[in-house]
Amino acid sequence: MKEIHQHFSKIAQEYEDLRTTDIEPILYIKKKLENLTKIKGADIGCGGGRYDIELFNHIGNGFHLICIDYNENMLRKLDKNLREHNIKEFNTIRTSANILPLATNYFDVLVTFNAVHHFNLLDFLKESSRVLRNNSRLFIYTRLRSQNQRNIWGKFFPNFHNKEKRLFEINKLEETLKKVHYLILESIEYFTYKRKANLEWLVTQARKHHYSTFGLYSKKEFEESLKKFQLNIISHFKNPDKIIWKDENIMFNIKKCEG
Repeated sequence: MKEIHQHFSKIAQEYEDLRTTDIEPILYIKKKLENLTKIKGADIGCGGGRYDIELFNHIGNGFHLICIDYNENMLRKLDKNLREHNIKEFNTIRTSANILPLATNYFDVLVTFNAVHHFNLLDFLKESSRVLRNNSRLFIYTRLRSQNQRNIWGKFFPNFHNKEKRLFEINKLEETLKKVHYLILESIEYFTYKRKANLEWLVTQARKHHYSTFGLYSKKEFEESLKKFQLNIISHFKNPDKIIWKDENIMFNIKKCEG
């Protein structure tokens, strides 16, 4: 936890520039919530707020969000980002995802974007069940271990897939959900994105550790792997200035049903 905290403290100011924000999961959430006029929500592991800005842009009036993260630098960045977008209907709380200082049976929706692999899954789901109202929803947007293996980093950056053991597969979520009262996996949505970049940008992302996975390498191992990654890309793609690949993500749509 200490290493992860240091990683996000270091990267907070540049994080949204290094990562891609996908609109598709926001549109999916909006559709699921379209019958609600006033929505009390919380984003767990909110980071710098890049997805929260899109939530406010697409859901609009009647939406209030509590933004939760363990990292103070990320929360300061979020506060600045949202206010620059004239968003005021939010509060921030610094806390772990495993013990949420939130009211019981209060929220209409909880969301987490690309963060759940940093949580204790069972504790997080138990707390989600506690704070959600009946017939409310939890949306978990993440990538599976198998999806991670198929992306450009898993395929071409040495040991990237093997080092990232925090991600899970669907059966892990299903098994954990069975231990939690009232939460039901209602549906699963798969997302595939066509990406395009040049090698220089990919090297920049890796050097600035846009994925926390890179922090699991020693300095020497990282430099050796980065050199090998560049050779792999050059040998696989005809034009290193136009590298095209697919990223995959998944959305778990979980509903709280008390009876």
